[in-house]
Amino acid sequence: MPTFRFDDVDAMNAAASEEFGEWGPEIAITQEMINDFADLTGDHQWIHVDVERALRESPFGGPIAHGFLTLSLLPRMMTESSTTITGHTNAANYGATKLRFIAPVPAGSSIHSRNRLVEAVARPKGTLLTTEIEVAVVGADRPALLYAMQTLYM
Repeated sequence: MPTFRFDDVDAMNAAASEEFGEWGPEIAITQEMINDFADLTGDHQWIHVDVERALRESPFGGPIAHGFLTLSLLPRMMTESSTTITGHTNAANYGATKLRFIAPVPAGSSIHSRNRLVEAVARPKGTLLTTEIEVAVVGADRPALLYAMQTLYM
């Protein structure tokens, strides 16, 4: 697991890579999770929650997880090989430079993620770190989600 001091911008940029790290732990995506997320967000679109209709009419062959449900599970999928940042007093979610939902996540499938360090930029209040995360259905060739997350370490 690479460890960097939050203000060591040069070392982080030297470790930036086009290659993703190892896959993290798998999470099973159940219909119950999808239904609970729909209740929480109010997004009850049939393609997610109406199993019978999704089996009949969905181009995906059944119900699929909400994209934002998949995104919200990232903390549970982080790998031990993820970059560790030390020496900061605070870290703030700064947003994203990219978020794409590329392929569906079917109910009953399992997903996992891997990441790569993209860039570190010195800012007046700290260091802005961009990490790209790929989430995929286990065994799939295409990612389900690509997310370029930004965190400001202060």
